[in-house]
Amino acid sequence: MHNDTILETRGLTKEFRGFTAVRDVDLRVRRGSIHALIGPNGAGKTTCFNLLTKFLVPTRGQIVFNDVDITRERSSQIARRGVIRSFQISAVFPHMTVLQNVRIGLQRQLGTAFQFWRSERSLAVLDARALELLDEVGLTDYAQLRAVELPYGRKRALEIATTLAMEPELMLLDEPTQGMGHEDVDRVTTLIRKVAVGRTVLMVEHNMNVIAGISDTITVLQRGEILAEGSYAEVSKNPQVIEAYMGSTDATLQGAHA
Repeated sequence: MHNDTILETRGLTKEFRGFTAVRDVDLRVRRGSIHALIGPNGAGKTTCFNLLTKFLVPTRGQIVFNDVDITRERSSQIARRGVIRSFQISAVFPHMTVLQNVRIGLQRQLGTAFQFWRSERSLAVLDARALELLDEVGLTDYAQLRAVELPYGRKRALEIATTLAMEPELMLLDEPTQGMGHEDVDRVTTLIRKVAVGRTVLMVEHNMNVIAGISDTITVLQRGEILAEGSYAEVSKNPQVIEAYMGSTDATLQGAHA
C-alpha cells in the first residue's frame, strides 16, 4: 500500500445466496481526496459501503486502512480508528437540540458514550467544541432548535457535524444529497467540499452534478464490479459508462457538465 493511500480493498467480494453483490473490487482511496462511488441501481454501491463499515462481512477479500488489515474488525473498532459513516450517527435524537446531538458525538469520541446521568455541568465543557462544529456546518443559528424541527437539508448538515465530532480521518457519506431540492443540494455540496479539507471523503452519490463539481476520483460500479475509474472528465466520456447509465432512470450523465 502506498502511504498516500488511506483505504484499499483487495478482491473484495460479497455473495448472498446464489447472488454476487460485490465481485473482486480493488478500490484505492487516496489520502486527502474526495472519492465518489457511483453506478446504476443494483450496482453494489451500498453493499460496498456496508462491507467497509462492517455492517456486512465480506465473503472474500481484504480491507486495509492506514496499512492495517481491518477485514475482521468490528464496526466499533474501525470507528475508533477514524472510519466514520455519516448515517451511523445521524440525528438519532430528534427531540434533543441540535447542540445536544453534536455534544453526544463528542461524548462518543471521548469514550463516555451515553453517560446521560452525568451532570449537565460536566457536559458544558463540550459545548464550546460543539458550537465550533455547528459554525463549521452553518448551523449556529439552529443550535437550540430540536433536531426534529430542522429543515430537511439542514438535517444533513447536522449529520455531518455529528460525524465531524467523531474526529473522522475517513468520512463515508451515504447519498448525502438524496431527496433534496436544488438549493439544499448546492448547500450540502459546498459543505462537503469545505469539511473535506484536511480529511478524506468516500461518498456514494446519485447526483452527477454533485460528483462533477467536487470529486477527485470516481469509481463506477456495475453489477458489483468496477466498470471504470478516473476523473469526472474521463469517466463521463467512457462509452461503457454512458451505456451503463442509458436506460437507467437512476441517474444520467446528460447535462451534468456543470
